[in-house]
Amino acid sequence: MPRKKVIYRIAFLLLISLIIFLAGYIYQAISIINAYGAKIVCSAVYLQHRSVQKVIDEELSAFPFSLAGYTLNVKDSSVAGAMLGMAKRKAIYRSGLGATLVSDSSESQIRAQHFILPPKPSENTDTILWPNGNRLPHTLPSGIDPSKLDTVLQRALNEYKDGNAVHTNAIVVLYKGQLVAEKYAHGYDKNSLMPGWSVAKSITAALTGILVKQGKLDVNAPAPVAEWKDTDKEKITLEQLLQQTSGLDYEENYRKPSGATSMLFKKGNAAAYAAQLPLAFAPGTVFNYSSGNSNIISRIIREATGKGYHAFPYESLFYKTGMYSMVLEPDASGTFVGSSFCYATARDYARFGLLYYNNGKWNNEQLLPEDWVKATVQPFVADTLRHYGYQFWLNGLNKSDPAQRWYPGVPADMYFADGFGGQDIYIIPSKNLVVVRLGLHVMDENKLLGNIISTIR
Repeated sequence: MPRKKVIYRIAFLLLISLIIFLAGYIYQAISIINAYGAKIVCSAVYLQHRSVQKVIDEELSAFPFSLAGYTLNVKDSSVAGAMLGMAKRKAIYRSGLGATLVSDSSESQIRAQHFILPPKPSENTDTILWPNGNRLPHTLPSGIDPSKLDTVLQRALNEYKDGNAVHTNAIVVLYKGQLVAEKYAHGYDKNSLMPGWSVAKSITAALTGILVKQGKLDVNAPAPVAEWKDTDKEKITLEQLLQQTSGLDYEENYRKPSGATSMLFKKGNAAAYAAQLPLAFAPGTVFNYSSGNSNIISRIIREATGKGYHAFPYESLFYKTGMYSMVLEPDASGTFVGSSFCYATARDYARFGLLYYNNGKWNNEQLLPEDWVKATVQPFVADTLRHYGYQFWLNGLNKSDPAQRWYPGVPADMYFADGFGGQDIYIIPSKNLVVVRLGLHVMDENKLLGNIISTIR
């Protein structure tokens, strides 16, 4: 065969291979886009009671999500997403559980799952004094300027960043444990459920702490993950999972098909997917922020609690602290997506922050181990930026040099639960503050917190 023909044939085969690869990549990307949109719309419609069009306009109008279409089916409480009729994905809503993507398992198998969830307490929380209920006292604690604080929060609702509105939907401020101010965007109020995204990681850490206090888990012991036995991963400790130093080869990237997008929007068992990943680093040597670690912890919690797993977060944490609105959403395997999928009111997120502000104690009951919060805010040696603890972010680096902190205008002891788009619970012990900010886009949090701190006399 002439040499030129061989070259043409090789080039042709390479071109075909490239086309097949690109087609597969594009189809995978479209599937993830459809799944993401279907999940977002399903949760928003059934938990937040928003219209499909409003969700599309506010959260899915940007490219490439704008290319997909979403269909609501009220008969079976579901939402389907598809782009040009390709790679259709479906999310289903179940009462008390929120939305779940149909992945790996069939829809009928997922709907056949049986969950035992405790009933919400029947008391009218508007008649119960804060923080156990929603009735606020007529007087505020001394030491804060309420008029100035109100102005600060009102301005924050209209904040712009890089020329674009950040769409802050809620801000709640606690001072010395008391709710002293709150502001909501049009269409939202104290009863509106809002997504926390990675705030779920901090909640997962709290549930871990409760089990540690009960003697069912040990952070210093190898993580109880069955598939790691007799492998190079068997020495990964529960603490390393909490501190994001497990060493697993995981990429937290949502701009392309990655470990994160595959786990959350393609796989029906997030923990199993993350657990099978190989090691990229020796455990305990490198910080690598990973939703995979958090979902492995979530499955560990499930195995430690057994048949009472789905009731456990509500009975041991949420209902004991008045967080009656909280919803944790499971994946198709029935395990809560402990990295990413939670909904609650702004006040209930504030209650969660207050639990940590009070060192894990509520109504004189020590829910978390007495040293849990102290351990939570202690960065591990592998975290060179000193900006992460037990599934909480820290202000980081040199505590005596504000320029080296995550937020230079905020005290060094600040730590926070942080979710995609700026869903944040800030705890600042030295200023007696807990601040919740929820919205669609990240804002200038350093400015917001600095302005709130300035209202303290």
